[in-house]
This record gives sequence, structure tokens and C-alpha cells, in this order.
Amino acid sequence: MGSSLLTIFILLSLASVSFAAIPKRPIDVPFGRNYVPTWAFDHIKYFNGGSEIQLHLDKYTGTGFQSKGSYLFGHFSMYIKMVAGDSAGTVTAFYLSSQNSEHDEIDFEFLGNRTGQPYILQTNVFTGGKGDREQRIYLWFDPTQTYHRYSILWNLNQIVFYVDDVPIRVFKNSNDLGVKFPFNQPMKLYNSLWNADDWATRGGLEKTDWSKAPFIASYKGFHIDGCEASVNAKFCDTQGKRWWDQPEFRDLDAAQWQRLKWVRQKYTIYNYCSDRKRYPQQPSECIRDRDI
Repeated sequence: MGSSLLTIFILLSLASVSFAAIPKRPIDVPFGRNYVPTWAFDHIKYFNGGSEIQLHLDKYTGTGFQSKGSYLFGHFSMYIKMVAGDSAGTVTAFYLSSQNSEHDEIDFEFLGNRTGQPYILQTNVFTGGKGDREQRIYLWFDPTQTYHRYSILWNLNQIVFYVDDVPIRVFKNSNDLGVKFPFNQPMKLYNSLWNADDWATRGGLEKTDWSKAPFIASYKGFHIDGCEASVNAKFCDTQGKRWWDQPEFRDLDAAQWQRLKWVRQKYTIYNYCSDRKRYPQQPSECIRDRDI
């Protein structure tokens, strides 16, 4: 009996370790709780009391919205259903960005494509005004058929991009290697649908077919759990006290690293870390991020 109890205790302990770093379930709230329209207000449509919205893009304009507050670290997520059908030339974006010339930015960008071709999800991280850290993947599902959750976990140790509960990218704090990390510039969240047919699809070869307009992306969830700060703040008042700031979120756990490895092996189509034409000398953060 004693050995059986010990075995059960060990299994439970291993299970708790394996799942220790899974983010808390987002809390869905109406659009107006956390966000306001930014431009082309008439191209945003509201449903179910504001719990769901649509962004419309036509040949005249796209549209977008932003968070009411600015944040230093946190967990941010959005349920998005992408533009269906022929979406070539369009970009649906969900990102954080600060407001100065040497800005920080954390990007999800969904690049539309011709009917029948898969969407491309591009992620990027800007630090101190420097970006050029693109990674691109195909998704393992059709993002136009139903809602999927896209999330960013950002603390002093790492930035993690999630699709549903699957980590698709990690960007570790490599400040000790001379790589800047976003830590002292509060950022707002932005969401937009816009025309980028000069680069978005096959490097700009595929142009937006305006006969298919309006292009529509749908959003719901609107979850923000962050340290709200003034735009001039340099630190978070609740540093070390929030769930996303605890030791178990300083790194991915073993199970999450395995899922990230699965994404990298099966779905990655571009990674700046392995682009020797752009970077003859490999960027120093790539080893720490396990991108090679």
C-alpha cells in the first residue's frame, strides 16, 4: 500500500510539473471594457452587446482598435476568425506596441492568401526600435472556419506566443547577451485589418481582389490581464505579484517545449535564425530561444 501511494504521489507531482506553466484561462469580456475604435469607426460592426465585433476592409479603408490602457507585462489574448475565401493582400493583426521612436513591439500578423492556399502566421519582436526577427508558420487548422485563441504572455523573463494552448514561439530575455528585451516601455494593444498587397502575399506578387470586398475578420474575448501603467512608467507596480510573473512562468515546461518543437518541425516555413543571407553570423538570442 505504501509503495502504491508513493507511486500515485510521484505521478501527481510529475503531472503538476508538466502543466505548471500553462497560462490561466482568459476571462471573456465585452469589447468596450478594454478597447476603443482607432480609425474608420463605421467599418467596425458590433454583435451580441459588444461581445463580438467584425472589422471590415474595402477599397476605401481598413479599420482597427486599441486598448484603453498601456501595460508593462501581462497576459493578453483574443479570439479571432480570419477573413474567409480569397484574402490575398490582406493582413489581420494583433500586437502590442510602445509609442516612441525606439519602440518595442510584439506582433501576430496573419497574411491572407488565394482561395485554397493556407494562411501564413508571421510573428516578430521589436526591441529598442529594431525588428527583423520574423518567423512564419502555417497553421494546423483552417483559421477562417471558427474562432481560435491567440495569446501573448510577456514577463521579465520571456515572451511566449500561443495559438490556443500551443506555444508557437518563445523570445527569452537575453539582455546579458547584448540583446535588448522589452521591459521599460509600456505598450498598448492594437488590432487591425488592412490592405498590404505590396508585400503580404508572395512578396506582393498577389494583389487584393477588390471584387471580393468587403473582407471581414471577427473578434471576441478581449482578454487583458496586465500591469497597467502610464506611458512614462519604467517599472510595474505589482512586479512579482501577478500569476504570470511567478517562477513557473520564467520558462516553458518540458511538455510545452515538446509542443513548440512539433510546431517548428512540421509547420515553420521561415525563421530568421536560420537565414544566413540576412544573418551570416547567427543572432545571439537564437540558441537560448532553441531556434536552431
